[in-house]
Amino acid sequence: MVYDVIIVGGGAAGFFTAINIVEKNKGLKVAILERGKEVLSKVRISGGGRCNVTHACFDPKELTQFYPRGSKELLGPFHQFCSGDTIAWFDEHGVELKIEEDGRMFPTSDSSQTIIDCLLEAAKKAKIAILTGHSVQEVFQKESSWKVDTNQGGMEAKYLVFTTGSNPKMWNLISELGHTVVEPVPSLFTFNIKDPRIKDLMGVSSLAEVSVRNSNLEASGPLLITHWGMSGPGILRLSAWGARELFNKNYQFEILVNWLPGETTSSAMEILLGLKDEHAKKWVIKKSPFDFPNRLWERFVIAAGIDEEAKWADLNKKQLQSLAEQLTAASFHVNGKSTFKEEFVTAGGVDLKEVNFKTMESKVLPSVFFAGEVLNIDAITGGFNFQNAWTTGFIAAREIATRNE
Repeated sequence: MVYDVIIVGGGAAGFFTAINIVEKNKGLKVAILERGKEVLSKVRISGGGRCNVTHACFDPKELTQFYPRGSKELLGPFHQFCSGDTIAWFDEHGVELKIEEDGRMFPTSDSSQTIIDCLLEAAKKAKIAILTGHSVQEVFQKESSWKVDTNQGGMEAKYLVFTTGSNPKMWNLISELGHTVVEPVPSLFTFNIKDPRIKDLMGVSSLAEVSVRNSNLEASGPLLITHWGMSGPGILRLSAWGARELFNKNYQFEILVNWLPGETTSSAMEILLGLKDEHAKKWVIKKSPFDFPNRLWERFVIAAGIDEEAKWADLNKKQLQSLAEQLTAASFHVNGKSTFKEEFVTAGGVDLKEVNFKTMESKVLPSVFFAGEVLNIDAITGGFNFQNAWTTGFIAAREIATRNE
């Protein structure tokens, strides 16, 4: 079986690359190889089944800031194909996207099936061969083409594109071909914390600044208390930027949480002294004077050693200082992590120094291309990992298509 292009991996990056190759050069014969029974399975479950297609950040430089790994390399590619181009592409293919308050973008149908149907329809129209149940066993070069051996027989093509995501078997194969693969470690995980201050407060959310003690790692954003500890965008962001460092700590470390973003312990002390004067006769524990729920405020008051019957006028300087510290520098011990298995994201993959980001072609293996998470690129949540897939897939497709005009 001879093709012009074989794409290994039937996910978002694989389909987008394949479709764009044929749309730019109808004469090319393209096949997608997928080891599983189903294609686009990660698209199906992404964004809670709604598919977070991209993010409403339209400035390439600003967009790169959401990528703990790959930010420098993606600047050029984002100038070629950015979030606005993604919106236009899907619009041209009959899918309208909508922007949510936090900038995430979904199909207006709120169903990932809309995106799957769009990609399948476009692939069918482009006469792309979709070969499921094809597990790649070996890849080698013979004369001017690539031979691909699968569990269902061999095939060959002039060009090979790897869009295999976080597949350890394929990373091994790629490294056997001569590439350096950066060891993968988990990214985007939540923190396991057992602490009386957050016990039974599952579902409580608040804006916070979080930092890892004895490191430069810090992040801010909504923090969500869960039955196993802490989650939410702020925590996930910290886990993404600290993926390798936290792995090296074996997920045992201390975090400091500032529940009053922008305030310091001393400025919080000033606020509390003001509250002491203003609410002298009121019970301290009764009402949270800040933008977080009462139940959380009660825990801070108790943790600061303040009696539940105490009124503001009763508080001494030591108690106020302790409360200010609970509010701005509360220390929590993290003992392990929890990962969303469905939306598993890893830091690691093909070393970016070995890829030409003008074309997405390998610098080690001419006529081999990469797109998506097979590369050592990952992002925080919000549609950014998909945007990497669309952008790198588009650039690889354009290069292959124009090279064969």
